[in-house]
Amino acid sequence: MDLKEYITIVPDFPVEGISFKDITTLMQNKDAYQYAINQICQFAEDKQVDVVVGPEARGFVVGCPVAYSLGKGFVPVRKEGKLPREVVKVDYGLEYGVDALALHKDSIQKGQRVLITDDLLATGGTIEATIQLVEKIGGVVVGIAFLIELTDLKGRQKIGDGYDVLSLMKYPS
Repeated sequence: MDLKEYITIVPDFPVEGISFKDITTLMQNKDAYQYAINQICQFAEDKQVDVVVGPEARGFVVGCPVAYSLGKGFVPVRKEGKLPREVVKVDYGLEYGVDALALHKDSIQKGQRVLITDDLLATGGTIEATIQLVEKIGGVVVGIAFLIELTDLKGRQKIGDGYDVLSLMKYPS
């Protein structure tokens, strides 16, 4: 199945010059959405995953069905101040400032094998911060999976060579 057929390209959104890749049309098509999730599950099959992690909010729409299909739990990574119990946090750079992501301190046990999922790999800042959070509390990142990678933005280089990365679709930015 060519998943790109189910992605709507929206020119000049959210600002002029950006070519937005809209995954909602993929998610609306039950066959395409199921196919994409199944592809990520196949990627995870030999990795002995203990838990799936995804950053808010679109990482949830990828990670939750993957976790369900694998019979594993899902751990949300949230913006700072959104989680109610003790957290670990990591600051990460944005184009015009700094933001922070957080994870419940007790959500991953030392040595657990983690699959990180998200909808899109762009500059890599969010996933780099997510990796740092997982590793900070002792998790082992065994794979990272995306629906889309914007290759021109070089997010894969920011993640580094030490991780097994799957991108179901690749586009220039």
